[in-house]
Amino acid sequence: MGAATLGKSGGGHPRRGRRRGGRARPMAEINVTPFVDVMLVLLIVFMVAAPLMVVGVPVELPKTAARALPSEQEEPLSVTITADGQIMLQTTAVRGDELIGKLRAIAAERTSDRVFLRADGAVPYAQVATVMGALNRGGFTNIGLVTDNGGPAMDGSDATRSGN
Repeated sequence: MGAATLGKSGGGHPRRGRRRGGRARPMAEINVTPFVDVMLVLLIVFMVAAPLMVVGVPVELPKTAARALPSEQEEPLSVTITADGQIMLQTTAVRGDELIGKLRAIAAERTSDRVFLRADGAVPYAQVATVMGALNRGGFTNIGLVTDNGGPAMDGSDATRSGN
């Protein structure tokens, strides 16, 4: 009976196992599990954060052909006039006689004098102008009127068809 000697590879076929020089072969398949884990975490983060980006007072904004204003670093202050005439400071209801005092207190703590005025399309213009005057007296001179995109333009064209 014959005796056999074992090579460096530990037995079996000499080409299986390790390559020459003792280096391991690179893996041929990509491990996608960490990628999928990161994508699922990002999906959950965006699903949770998306509803928080919307101001919580529902109003039916008028549609215009105006473009959106550039965003700021500080969270914008928004004042909303609902269809029934109620004035909301962010998401808190405010009486008309308290509005200027609260605006002055807020203006003293903010670096920006920008405020966004959201008014339901059914609110009379006189009430919107009155609230704009209160905003000005409260220390906010940079007033942006918030509207929805896709309304008619003054030149007779429809902004929804032109892509603006």
